[in-house]
Amino acid sequence: MSKKLYVGNLPYSANDQSLTDAFAECGSVHSARIIMDRDSGRSKGFGFVEMSTDAEGTSAIARFNGVDWDGRAMNVSEAKPQAPRTESRGSYGSRGSY
Repeated sequence: MSKKLYVGNLPYSANDQSLTDAFAECGSVHSARIIMDRDSGRSKGFGFVEMSTDAEGTSAIARFNGVDWDGRAMNVSEAKPQAPRTESRGSYGSRGSY
């Protein structure tokens, strides 16, 4: 079973490949993705790494949590499930008519 990790406080210079390369030190990286701002196209400073096994994920947390990467101390923890999104019906951009 794989383990998905949250990686926060990343340098803005980091990209998906550099994240993959760093975490590969602890095992097989199934996926690595840095979250980008959709308007500016710039990194938001956090991302997610999916390690192939729980043991590799636990090892990566122990290895990288608090470690400095380009002057920023990374926060690495087990990712929490994404909360379901609800549709808001504000006065701007709402669907349908009243």
